[in-house]
Amino acid sequence: MPTGRKVVAVVDDDPSMLKAIARLLGVHGFEADLFESAEAFLRRDAAKEAACVVLDIHLGGMSGIELRRRLTESGSRLPIIFITAVDDEATHQEAVAAGCVAYLRKPFPATQLIGAIETATA
Repeated sequence: MPTGRKVVAVVDDDPSMLKAIARLLGVHGFEADLFESAEAFLRRDAAKEAACVVLDIHLGGMSGIELRRRLTESGSRLPIIFITAVDDEATHQEAVAAGCVAYLRKPFPATQLIGAIETATA
């Protein structure tokens, strides 16, 4: 049943992070579509439904940056918000080069994530 709310895909291998972001999105009027891996996101072909993706860089299998590259290669222009707990200059540069609306270091303020999502889905 369509809700009329914008769908934000969230890809993170930390179940507690997925749950926290889903709650935050719900409070702010977004619908969360949760994925524990980049591979799960691709299997479901979630890029067609989502308004944007909140994407962890360091995942157990395929990295968030590699997922971004695959989406770009397939012609997707889906806005990406990278999140990471392992922040260094090389990772930051690689994420920016891959293309993103925002790059957030965990833990980040809720307002920062919501602001990036609002920018990405505007």
